[in-house]
Amino acid sequence: MRKLERRKKIALIAHDNKKKDLIEWAIHNKIELSKHSLVATGTTGKLIEEALDQPVVKLLSGPLGGDQQIGAMIATGDIDVVFFFFDPMEAQPHDSDVKALLRLAVAWNLPMACDRSTADFLMTSRFMQEEYEYKLPDYTHYLNRHI
Repeated sequence: MRKLERRKKIALIAHDNKKKDLIEWAIHNKIELSKHSLVATGTTGKLIEEALDQPVVKLLSGPLGGDQQIGAMIATGDIDVVFFFFDPMEAQPHDSDVKALLRLAVAWNLPMACDRSTADFLMTSRFMQEEYEYKLPDYTHYLNRHI
């Protein structure tokens, strides 16, 4: 089991064509986001911090390793929720990193929103305002596959 505290560690990521959408969404949810710790990739973090006047831990730009940094934080339990507004119509130079990040969020059973409507549903969930305990996937069979 894994327990998410009331104050969540939220990752915010947006592709270039989706940064405006994420910033508008963040401003709309400014009060709720202020109750949590925010982590973001490079430029997105700078824009969010300016828009919300709230500290954001800024990692590298996504293509320079920021997506992988967030992926590592997911694997170590240092991210609780992911809001990743990605552009499904635009090829990304770091597409393999994007896929790895999305795969890790699913593999570790993390709440994740990739568009504004899903982000709205997730942010307004009662679980965002209280502790939440959930079962981690059992990967024993995977880890023991070569024994």
